[in-house]
Amino acid sequence: MSKKTPWWRGDMFAKRIENLHRRDKMTRAVRQFFYERDFAEPETPALQVSPGMEPHIMAFATDIAEPGEAMRRFYLHTSPEFAMKKLLVAGLPRIFQICHTYRNGERSSTHHPEFSMIEWYRAGATYEDLMEDCEGLLRAAATGAGTKTLRYRGRASDPFQPFTRLSVAESFHEYCKIDILAEVGNAEALWQEAIRVGIAPHVGDSWEDIYFRIFQDIIEPKLGDGAPCILYDYPISMAALSRPKASDPRLAERFEIYVCGLELANAFGELTNAKEQRRRFEEDMALKEKLYGFRYPIDEDFLAALEEGMPESSGIALGMDRLAMLCCGADHIDDVLWAPVA
Repeated sequence: MSKKTPWWRGDMFAKRIENLHRRDKMTRAVRQFFYERDFAEPETPALQVSPGMEPHIMAFATDIAEPGEAMRRFYLHTSPEFAMKKLLVAGLPRIFQICHTYRNGERSSTHHPEFSMIEWYRAGATYEDLMEDCEGLLRAAATGAGTKTLRYRGRASDPFQPFTRLSVAESFHEYCKIDILAEVGNAEALWQEAIRVGIAPHVGDSWEDIYFRIFQDIIEPKLGDGAPCILYDYPISMAALSRPKASDPRLAERFEIYVCGLELANAFGELTNAKEQRRRFEEDMALKEKLYGFRYPIDEDFLAALEEGMPESSGIALGMDRLAMLCCGADHIDDVLWAPVA
């Protein structure tokens, strides 16, 4: 078996040194963006009792020995979300954090098992407020990195232009002529629509599985050229941590940012009802156990914080490595990492 050339060799490192200088300037600009808006920058532990409740995301686990007690299982967080929301309950109104997060089984040109994420939360803000934050943040990042254009795999997007805003329902109608809200939960009907647009579902696919096959193959690649795209208002079943949209309970207050077909950020009008949050967590863990044979523990302290009263808030997670890729025009995540996982 051939031996891989170490990343730290001079000639290997030199190939990405310009990208890393740009990344450094970009990160400074991102921090300054939040400092100017009076955000606090907390640091929360990466080791948590629960890594996150998404059914398809896998975590790294470790056992911690404490004096006089049995070993306790902890997980490297897949997001700092639960800890940061506890800080909202404690009374911090505006917080952001740039941190390393960890997901097992994810390695590709846009995924890394250890990666950098920025999350921010605003008490009293709507998810529309976070859309405005994103427009300002991407412009600040690009300016800091010394570029006016975000690039990925030969495609270009101008963050200084008004962002495109497209609802999920509009995207399915525009690119597939599918009324996705009329088909919610009806796997058989969506199966037929998938076949019509050239997607072959798999035996046993759920409604969500078919949705993602259509979205990822047909819609996602078309989002974010020319200017970044805000894709908003997801079916309620696809947003476990989001509150329902007041004007249409079929929808969740959720949006994602796409640039040159690359998913960059995921945002929610946050769910604050502890009883409903527990129900969704248990439903998601039942699905994880069905699919993968195990589940993660629920963070009871987080649910207790919701019970005590989290203010109406909105929050978002944005991939810093992917933002650096876009600012540098890099096609692979390794090209913007200071030191990749070996």
